[in-house]
Amino acid sequence: MSSWVRATALWLCTMAMISWAATLPEGLAELGRPATGGEIAAWDIDVRPDFVGLPPGSGDVWAGEEIWLAQCASCHGDFGDSNEIFAPLVLGNITDEDIATGRVASLTDPAVTRTTLMKVPTLSTLWDYIYRAMPWNAPKSLSPDEVYALVAYLLNLGYVVDDDFVLSDTNMAETQARMPNRNGMSLDHGLWSVSGVPDVTGSSCTADCDVAVTVTSSLPAYAMNAHGNLAEQVRDWGPSPGLWTATETGKETAAEPEQLAAANAAVEAAVAPEAALNVGGCSGCHQMAGQLVGPGFDAIRTKYAGKEHAAYLRDKIVNGGAGVWGSMPMPPMPTVGEDALQQIVAWLTSGEE
Repeated sequence: MSSWVRATALWLCTMAMISWAATLPEGLAELGRPATGGEIAAWDIDVRPDFVGLPPGSGDVWAGEEIWLAQCASCHGDFGDSNEIFAPLVLGNITDEDIATGRVASLTDPAVTRTTLMKVPTLSTLWDYIYRAMPWNAPKSLSPDEVYALVAYLLNLGYVVDDDFVLSDTNMAETQARMPNRNGMSLDHGLWSVSGVPDVTGSSCTADCDVAVTVTSSLPAYAMNAHGNLAEQVRDWGPSPGLWTATETGKETAAEPEQLAAANAAVEAAVAPEAALNVGGCSGCHQMAGQLVGPGFDAIRTKYAGKEHAAYLRDKIVNGGAGVWGSMPMPPMPTVGEDALQQIVAWLTSGEE
C-alpha cells in the first residue's frame, strides 16, 4: 500500500469517525476516537502475493532450524512431518518435476497425504501466516528475520532450496518461481466468479456415497453455554440440528439432563481459574476433560493434588517439559504473569472438587 493510499485511508477513516460521533446520543459523543497512524501501522502487517507489505530482513536455513526446534517442533515435529496434532507441513514427496512445472502431480492421487507445501501456491501465504499467527502460544512474537529463517527452513525440508539458502525481502520473487504448486491455483471456476466453471463436474462424488459418520470430537463441558444455546443459532435445515446447551430448556432430549448436569458442575469448578488459563494461553492445548493437544485439566489436578507439587508445576509451566503425558513436548510459557501463574498452580494442586 503506497503512502498516499495509506494517508487517504487514514483521512477517510478519521472523517467517518467524526461523522459517526456527531450522531451519537447526548453523553456519548466522547465515546471512542480515531485510530492513530501508529495503531493502524501495528495491524497493517499483511503481505500480498506481489510481496507488497513485506518488511526488510533475511534469514538462513540453519537459523530457521534452531528457531523451529525451539518454538515449532512441539506441534509440527522436528521436520514438519508430524501428523499428531496438525496435518503435516512437509513429507519430502515433492519432485524436481513438480518444481519445474509449478504443479504438484501427486495432488491428483487421492491416496497421497496432502501437505501445506504441496498445496500452497504463493510464498507470501507462508510468510504472512507465520508472521501473524505463530507460534501457537505467542502469535506475533517472531521478528521478520526469524520468519524469513523459518520459511527458508520449511522450503529446505521440501527440497525447494539448498542447505545454505538465505531468504530475504530481495529474493522472495525469485524464490516464488520455485514454489512447487505455484501454477496450481485457478481462478476460472464458480468459487471465484459466478460466471466461472463449477469446480465439481464429475459424477463419482455423487454415487455410492459413504454416509457413515464417526464423532471424533465434542464440545467441552465447561463451554456448553458460553455463547448461548447453540441449538437456536443454527439453520433449520442441514445434517446437524445443533446441540441444546441452554441451562433452562423447556425442551428435553434423552441425553440433555446428563449433559447439563456435567456442564454445570464443570462450569462451577472452572469459573475461578478460567481467566487465568486464558491469559496464560493454557486453553490452547488443554481442555477441562479429555485429551486435546495435552492432557485434560481434570487428569492434571488428580495427578498433582497437594501443595507439595506446586514448585514442580510452576517450573513446568514456565520452562516447559516432556515425557510425562506422552511424546509431545509442552513449550515454555515464560510470558504468564505472576498473578495468573499463582492462580493456575493453586487451582491445579487443589485436586478434584
